[in-house]
Amino acid sequence: MIEGFAGFVAWLGASVVVLSDGRRGLALGAALSTLALAAIVFSGAGPVAGIALGVGGLTAAARRLTVGVAGWGIMPPGSTPRFILCVGGGLLALWIALGVTSGHSSALRFAVITVAGLAGARVLSSGESSVLLTSVALLALATAAASGLTEEALAIWPYVGAAAIAAGVGWLPQSAPRAA
Repeated sequence: MIEGFAGFVAWLGASVVVLSDGRRGLALGAALSTLALAAIVFSGAGPVAGIALGVGGLTAAARRLTVGVAGWGIMPPGSTPRFILCVGGGLLALWIALGVTSGHSSALRFAVITVAGLAGARVLSSGESSVLLTSVALLALATAAASGLTEEALAIWPYVGAAAIAAGVGWLPQSAPRAA
């Protein structure tokens, strides 16, 4: 039950990232998705993996609070297609996750599909560097969480690597786009 709720929170966080243009909205979305992915990973892969993802993602969210467009910027004018993407993507991911598996794996599968899909779509739809870096951090966390879908023994390295990428991507230099 808790994992299902965490899957919903992961979708909600990724949706906030898709629907936000301001740094507060991006930070909130990144934090929600991070906490949800970390909770699901914690229950499946163990505490070290969950804590590693949590620290890396929350570091990225904290960095996002300091860099980027000021304000929340949630649902600015013209964001209706992004809203439809969030709802449609969530329903499609739910259908796939419940149709393939049940139990712990379905919550993890839903969270990974929604976070990776929505963050990837946001990378393709924005030119703002703070949005791109937030989405890349979420993509790293979702990719690491996906390593928990295998039946083999889970190594800690995908989680630690993703946490380092998520925490470090916020420190990359940001430049304003220029028209040529």
